[in-house]
Amino acid sequence: MTTTPTDRQDADEQQLDSVDDVKQRFADAGYLADDRLATTVFLQTRLDKPVLLEGPAGVGKTQLAQSLAAVTGRRLVRLQCYEGQDETKALYEWDYGKQLLYTQILREKIGQVVADTSTLDEAIERIAAQDSVFFSDRFLAPRPLLEAISSPDPVVLLVDEVDRADEALEAVLLELLAEFQISIPEIGTVVAERKPYVVLTSNNTRDLSAALKRRCLHLFLDYPDAQRELEIIASKDTGLSATLATRLVEVVRQLRELDLRKAPSISETIDWARTLAVLGVSELSAEVLSSTLNVVVKYERDLARALREVPRLADPNAVVPDSLHGHGHGHGHGHGHGHGHGHGDDAAPAAPAAPAADDADGPSGKDVRASKDQPGRHDDGYYGAQGTTSVNGRAVSSGQGSRSFAAGSRKRPV
Repeated sequence: MTTTPTDRQDADEQQLDSVDDVKQRFADAGYLADDRLATTVFLQTRLDKPVLLEGPAGVGKTQLAQSLAAVTGRRLVRLQCYEGQDETKALYEWDYGKQLLYTQILREKIGQVVADTSTLDEAIERIAAQDSVFFSDRFLAPRPLLEAISSPDPVVLLVDEVDRADEALEAVLLELLAEFQISIPEIGTVVAERKPYVVLTSNNTRDLSAALKRRCLHLFLDYPDAQRELEIIASKDTGLSATLATRLVEVVRQLRELDLRKAPSISETIDWARTLAVLGVSELSAEVLSSTLNVVVKYERDLARALREVPRLADPNAVVPDSLHGHGHGHGHGHGHGHGHGHGDDAAPAAPAAPAADDADGPSGKDVRASKDQPGRHDDGYYGAQGTTSVNGRAVSSGQGSRSFAAGSRKRPV
């Protein structure tokens, strides 16, 4: 079966007329797009090109696809990528249970088909001639990629966090991204009836192939400037006053300057604003910041480091005692309740203090944060590579562990 594209226009689909139209309609949908982003989206709708959005987590990449579906009246089809993802979960798979059920029901009919055959080979040839009956659309279970291509209505296809998927899935995507079609060996080539708007997102945990990037319009989304982030918070109706929202943005931007494993995202800033509004906060004191910091800081060592900076976050002119830089009261240390004191040789060292902003000899927190968003910064064990464990940066294979246990089971001479 081969389907061909059509030029029909759905009455409920809303075309984007210009870059300004993109900005206005996205703003009406609660997404504030700057000129670069609006231009990229407009070109996508005119050039029928996929868009690849790269950048830190939580800067609005996924939300852009959802907003694009909302403002154009298209249905959103989402493929969430993960490590070890089988292509059958992304493309299609055969419904073997349904095929078996039909075979059982039609057993008598199959018997009639081969009734007049005299040899086994002749019977097999007779049954093989009916392959197209059992390998047809009736027994095909479409997954997100095939669903987006075969949909009679226009859709927005979101391939989320493509950098988490294996390179094999990247290769599967190439045909779809270039030709808007999928080849099924048993059936033929399925070509999109209406070309979907395709949005791919990446958090830059690894480099994507040049072949994939070549097929896409590319845009890097970073954290917005203070004014833009303040406008985003205001557009979300968080309930926080404009004065407190301004101070909150300042605090968040200072947190992003620290050497954190994960800096606060825009979505987490919005969550923090809503949290403060619910609590009825009227001032961002050190106590308020300390009690709500876990809304935006999600790792224990990050939280310990941020808590040490709370006096400065609450009052930019405050002087933080050196003792607070050296001790985190157990947060982020090996045993959770020590004060940086070791319990044997395996005790974890205290977390290093973030470099001061006026230290001309050391890297700034902003530079350190930027390095965390570079592709390829994680080793193979970051997402749990099969058969290998990373211990203190050293790869340990599963075989090495087995040999160690085997050695321990040897009998000692008496």
